[in-house]
Amino acid sequence: MCGIVGAVAERDVVPIMIEGLKRLEYRGYDSAGVVVLDRDNTLERVRAVGKISALEQALQQKPLHGGTGIGHTRWATHGAPKEANAHPHISRNMVAVVHNGIIENHDELREQQVKKGYEITSDTDTEVIVHQVHSHLVTGANLLEAVQKTIAELHGAYALGVVSITEPGRLVVARRGSPLIIGIGIGERFVASDVNALLPVTQQFIMLEEGDVAALTRDTHVIYDQHSNVVERPVYTSELTASAVERGEYRHFMLKEIFEQVRAISETLEGRISKHRVLEGAFGPRAREVLDKIEHVHIIACGTSYHSGMIARYWFEALARIPCTVEVASEFRYRHPVMQPNTLVVTISQSGETADTLAALREARNLGFAGSLAICNVPESSLVRESDLVLMTRAGPEIGVASTKAFTTQLVALLLLVTVLGRRHGMSEETEQSIVNQLIQLPGRIESVLSLNPQIEQLSQMFADKHHALFLGRGTQYPVAMEGALKLKEISYIHAEAYPAGELKHGPLALVDAEMPVIAVAPNNELLEKVKSNLQEVRARGGHLIVFTDAGAGIRASNGIDIVDVAPTDDTVAPIVYTVPLQLLAYHVAVLKGTDVDQPRNLAKSVTVE
Repeated sequence: MCGIVGAVAERDVVPIMIEGLKRLEYRGYDSAGVVVLDRDNTLERVRAVGKISALEQALQQKPLHGGTGIGHTRWATHGAPKEANAHPHISRNMVAVVHNGIIENHDELREQQVKKGYEITSDTDTEVIVHQVHSHLVTGANLLEAVQKTIAELHGAYALGVVSITEPGRLVVARRGSPLIIGIGIGERFVASDVNALLPVTQQFIMLEEGDVAALTRDTHVIYDQHSNVVERPVYTSELTASAVERGEYRHFMLKEIFEQVRAISETLEGRISKHRVLEGAFGPRAREVLDKIEHVHIIACGTSYHSGMIARYWFEALARIPCTVEVASEFRYRHPVMQPNTLVVTISQSGETADTLAALREARNLGFAGSLAICNVPESSLVRESDLVLMTRAGPEIGVASTKAFTTQLVALLLLVTVLGRRHGMSEETEQSIVNQLIQLPGRIESVLSLNPQIEQLSQMFADKHHALFLGRGTQYPVAMEGALKLKEISYIHAEAYPAGELKHGPLALVDAEMPVIAVAPNNELLEKVKSNLQEVRARGGHLIVFTDAGAGIRASNGIDIVDVAPTDDTVAPIVYTVPLQLLAYHVAVLKGTDVDQPRNLAKSVTVE
């Protein structure tokens, strides 16, 4: 959830860390801080509540300079956002720590430390780590040994960066349950929780594995596995560039990423279809071995990714005739699930580091499933490395907290999987060809929807004084309505809920009045007439309707009914197409409300804690 950046270099590392923290700000923006070892080998620290801009202002008042340092941007888990809770934490001016994750036994450790005379200055679980490292340093351990002894005493998840006056020019890092990478430069080493943070200074990276500890100097890095054995980890060359995570001409990253969906979908499809057929090799060298035996699909995901799984359930059962279950990852491992024989567990995550999804995958492994498939946007992520099969979404960096292009590319990836599995369960060549043709035409359909942006921006004006909204859909459009409601509540702070349109009369209709906009997705399909009846129920109660539909559906604009005409779309890919105008609506309402679109309050991009 939080962001870590650190460096050991001949040059001043403070500007490097500040730029890195800016690129990690989507992971947490309650507070931020940096610490460096200065020329006098003293730990100098600056912290600030709020965004990185507040930290920059604080650094103008108290400039820092040094060749070894660590920095952090925080999303609060333990302790309110205030300077005392901001990282880095320091123990007795000897050692400093930054930390992502949660330490579950912090109360027990804190009690022990108080008895030893340590002063507790924050409400965080992180502070116990720095005092624990200090306690080992003062008994004669070097920095690496002190960190190794400390992590053996921690219960929970962590990514750590540690520096000490006892060993200037050295940075020790460790990870368990939270991602951490090493960046390699010429005569300098870096660490961060995300590749994006270091793209301005290097494109050479090492992904630390679960349980790894590493000691870095300017010219060296030595990595130890969870058994303290020296190991080699492969060096990756990232294809991303620093400019890939710039806003460019767009006002917000979210708007940029909405408009990038045409390209992102095209790239997700590239090289994966040929001659009207999906190439199963796109799922990895073991695809045939794993997929041949699959009779059930169990999808596990969180948030927006969960919604993509809900749409896919309709596809798996209607198109591939395969039973499919979809489950929220945070519930999966606590309800004692029963796994059907020959089940493929599909995990979906933009970051590949979502703590609940990773834990669910590991629990599913213990239950004896037939194979696992990760649908993910980050090739070096834990989810990808721990799965049997992988299908990368190729959405590119997604900085806005509210997911957009990650969602639509997940749906494309899921539809490819539906086709490959459907082929094994009686799907005809004609059906597969139809799906492939729809996917090929999909980028053009999305481009057509994006042309509706001015109309949707105008329509957003009606939400200026609204505090609640209902979203309706039927069939595959019900999860689309759920995703639309999630987007609106995430970034505009309007309370929004989604329901199957047929459920209106079973409760939600009581909420409908002139102050409750009702947004409906109503493509021209076999459920259209049912949806029309539901819309009449809304109008009869004085509710104002906004209907996303196509001209052939026969729904006309009138008093109390606004229509957004979406170009006619094949029913299979309609959920992907109809998602885009709901993203635009949420975006423009949030801009109108004056909220922080890319970094909405209380939320962070990559949820690496339970």
